[in-house]
Amino acid sequence: MDYQDINAKTIDRWVREGWEWGRPIDHETYLAARAGRWDVLLTPTKPVPHAWFGDLEGKKVLGLASGGGQQMPIFAALGARCTVLDYSEEQLNSERLVARREGYDMEIVRGDMTKPLPFPDETFDLIFHPVSNCYVREVKPIWRECWRVLKTGGRLLSGTDHFVNHLVDESETAIVNRLPFDPVANEDQRRQLEQTDSGMQFSHTLEEQINGQLEAGFTLLALYEDTNGEGRLHELNVPTFLAMLSRKDGPRQALE
Repeated sequence: MDYQDINAKTIDRWVREGWEWGRPIDHETYLAARAGRWDVLLTPTKPVPHAWFGDLEGKKVLGLASGGGQQMPIFAALGARCTVLDYSEEQLNSERLVARREGYDMEIVRGDMTKPLPFPDETFDLIFHPVSNCYVREVKPIWRECWRVLKTGGRLLSGTDHFVNHLVDESETAIVNRLPFDPVANEDQRRQLEQTDSGMQFSHTLEEQINGQLEAGFTLLALYEDTNGEGRLHELNVPTFLAMLSRKDGPRQALE
């Protein structure tokens, strides 16, 4: 079984067991968003600044690996025309549940973001990509596909992991791993993930996350850091996640 399928099956089970990132918003939260009271997360704890979105009325928004019925219903409530792509069927079921309950239309696509995205060039005004590329081995192809399917002037809002979480043991008290953390290539690291029921996760450098977007052609506009929200690293205020606002300004320019 490919690691992508392992992750899809693992996340399906997590959602059935009540995973916090797979619990859809309730009716009251949807109504509050309709009234202009809303927040969404790209990383565990810090709400995304509303200014990062601009006016979403009538805009085409792609939720990339953003299933779970948490963010896309908010964007629909704000007037966006939403598409969500996720490889977990249970995450997509959460999206279907909220869309049926609240009576809005959205395109729901089961797809693997490690493959070319099933959309034409310049389709979307905004891509919302919360923390999820820790579950894929190569992130640079994802940034290139995001650039391709965004319209010129479109925005990419992405939540990404630092490598710090992959260095430490489960108690977050000792550095135990060599980087990169790659359970496909390293059997010991794969066993660590199996023992903690963590699916197949991978470390990524800031070069991959930030410079990968720049290489794809994006302009980086803003960023902020976040913590795990719990555990020893959080208590020590050690940043472990990064949120970025990037824009597609025009044709990709090669470095000379």
